[in-house]
Amino acid sequence: MKNEVKKMGDLPKPVDEAMIYENSKLYACLANRPLTKGHVVVVWKDTVEDLHLLSQEDYEHLMEVVDMVRSAMLQALKVEKVYLMYFDETRHVHWHLVPRYNEKGVNVLLHEPRELEDTRLATKLQKKLEITST
Repeated sequence: MKNEVKKMGDLPKPVDEAMIYENSKLYACLANRPLTKGHVVVVWKDTVEDLHLLSQEDYEHLMEVVDMVRSAMLQALKVEKVYLMYFDETRHVHWHLVPRYNEKGVNVLLHEPRELEDTRLATKLQKKLEITST
């Protein structure tokens, strides 16, 4: 049975000012409900329920962008670690990139998500992303 592809609609819509990167297949933006400052999501635009359903080419493209965004975050946020987290509860391919600030291990997961209030960091990440991807 062929997997039906739908346009994005089951995930929260990002705030325009929070966008960091976008192309025809995916986008990266500050999370609407970040765990920490600089929490980013990289979202596949078409509704694909799980990573294994992406073509090899699409998977490689997704992971290349995840890596570029992660590198930009490391530079812009001056952190040593950015956790890559993949959850499939929403049945829509997306990665959470969560910076770790002065914490041990996965304690970052104990933070309560809060509403995104300040989107100025998106511009800083965009600039670092431009440097990283050239």
